[in-house]
Amino acid sequence: MGSFCKVLFGVVLVVLVSSSQLTVAQGPELQCDLPRPLRREIQSYQPVVNHIFEQIVSGEFAGKTWGSLLEFTDAFGPRLTGSKQLEDAIDFAVARMKDEGLENVHTEEAIVPHWVRGREWAELVQPIRKVLPMLGLGLSVGTPPEGIVAEVIAVESFEEFEKLSNRYVRGKIVVFAPEWTGYGPTGRYRYESASTAAKKGAAAVLIRSMTPFSIGTPHTGTLRYEEGVRKIPAAAITVEDAMFLLRKYRRGDRMSIHLKMDATNLDPTISRNAVGELQGSVYKNTSVVVVSGHMDSWDVGTGASDDAGGVFISWKAITFLKAMGLRPRRTIRAVYWTAEEQGLLGVSAYERQHAADEKEEFNVFFESDSGTFEPLGLDFSGNNEAQCIFAEIAKLMKVFEQFTYTTGVVSSDIGNWLERGYPGVSLRNRNDNYFWYHHSQGDTIELEDPADLDRSTALWAATAYVIADLSIDIPKDVTDYITLKDVTG
Repeated sequence: MGSFCKVLFGVVLVVLVSSSQLTVAQGPELQCDLPRPLRREIQSYQPVVNHIFEQIVSGEFAGKTWGSLLEFTDAFGPRLTGSKQLEDAIDFAVARMKDEGLENVHTEEAIVPHWVRGREWAELVQPIRKVLPMLGLGLSVGTPPEGIVAEVIAVESFEEFEKLSNRYVRGKIVVFAPEWTGYGPTGRYRYESASTAAKKGAAAVLIRSMTPFSIGTPHTGTLRYEEGVRKIPAAAITVEDAMFLLRKYRRGDRMSIHLKMDATNLDPTISRNAVGELQGSVYKNTSVVVVSGHMDSWDVGTGASDDAGGVFISWKAITFLKAMGLRPRRTIRAVYWTAEEQGLLGVSAYERQHAADEKEEFNVFFESDSGTFEPLGLDFSGNNEAQCIFAEIAKLMKVFEQFTYTTGVVSSDIGNWLERGYPGVSLRNRNDNYFWYHHSQGDTIELEDPADLDRSTALWAATAYVIADLSIDIPKDVTDYITLKDVTG
């Protein structure tokens, strides 16, 4: 297909589209000149898009995504990599997808870590006694059986810590209490604190939980140990306690903490990515549209928003399309990743397994892993021609009073494909408070609203169906397969 799109530098703020508003943000202004037949073809999908929304939001399938998510999270609870609960949940998904008539249902193996939290606690024992709610960080080593009792150092930043001498740090528990400036920049302290402190001889680290708001709840997540650096225990404490300890330290109070962690890293084990398809009427194994979320969660809460919600809007999107008798030209494949939280390990395994034929096999990747709250639109990544086609598809979502379509920013789980030139889509939703509950006991079904899940599922189903059924592939600029870098969820 020839070029029909050019980029003008600038940002589109609002574009009026029919009776709804299409807001385009986060990217250069596009001036598109789609061929008239292609524009008319996309516009011809308006009745089927309306039908999909009607059936899922207010018709036969209304409430069923939430009902299935409730059944799943109540049945299996948290699904930590290496646990029986995760593997039982995968078996359940495979059996249920077969019952629902999905095709090519199977699993694909991935080698994953097997970390067990065990019992853990922390207590300030000097100058006063105070229990410190905490959660060990994923993959952390444990303490000796009797725990660690050590003096406390508290700092706000790595820069402040670097000014301390090795002699002063040696043998102490270091508390890192950084200011929240966003999950990305503040998240460094979860990943890096243990090795940073260990280089100066620290006995353990406690970090402020990665959240902008807290009511005394710690938040877990994976850490990274640097190669060749001694591994020391690491845990998250509440925002309130991190700031409390920082204030006391800066006042000159001498503090000691007793930290006990039974965390254990067992031998790696085998988990699985789960796959189910609505196979294409023309193309079954080429130009596949992938919709996805990750099946594993942390061992606290029930992982409803991170990321069972993403799994279920992907799963139910193709189940409902099949039930409506809507079979697109190309296959829509639902993939539920394993071991995302420990570093996208299921994604990485899937890439390696499909590397030989991926240029022909894949068309567009969808991924939802930032909540399934009230849907606001879609985020898209792709070349200029793909953006023009996708912007036209976005105009079909007239059920939204205002629909936000952004370019250039898509969730990280499919990032390696996007970096190599594949188009990618992620759900844009009203997730302002997502990190209030992220990786904590608060991530449960109570966060999920049935109507929001219906609209998210309908948006996922309608968009995937149109892309999979178009007479053309979405344009891509694909480079050769690259091994996924070690990044964490």
